[in-house]
Amino acid sequence: MNKTTLQILKALAIADVVVILLSIIFFDIKMLWNTQIGFISASLVMLASMKSYKRMVDTRVENNIITIDDTRDTIDKLEDPYDLYSEERVENDSVDIRDAVKDEKSRMKKNRRTLSETLRDTKAALSLNRIGAYVVLVLGFFYLNRHGYLMAPAYILALTVPMLVVVFVLLSNKEKSKNG
Repeated sequence: MNKTTLQILKALAIADVVVILLSIIFFDIKMLWNTQIGFISASLVMLASMKSYKRMVDTRVENNIITIDDTRDTIDKLEDPYDLYSEERVENDSVDIRDAVKDEKSRMKKNRRTLSETLRDTKAALSLNRIGAYVVLVLGFFYLNRHGYLMAPAYILALTVPMLVVVFVLLSNKEKSKNG
């Protein structure tokens, strides 16, 4: 494991201890069940997603696959997403509709991706780690609901805490690397 993953795991463990203590001190056992099932399942989803996306990015870098279009400025993309006001565009009213359709079809065929490229890129979304984490999330919810333990505010709060912890750790690492 790399340094960032260890920091995230430590921060998640500390946050979980705080959530457990708050649940035990101020609330009842139902709150503890909700917070723990929500926290653990959300943590698994976050960690599995990060691992699969890291693997996907590493594979793309290894295979030199670039998917960013750098031909337009970012501000231009935001202000004119469909490139309607481009200076390079030439108005030509004499264009035949059939020719325009053929050109567009040929451009679409050129940009068409093969099945192997699509499968290679969907490995992050279809990784067993992520699917397993989402199964734990859904089964945890169903367990709480079936046994009458579900307290929606506590469960939703527990789902958001791991996300906030991960974002905090990543932002603090970014600030440390920028300053140091």
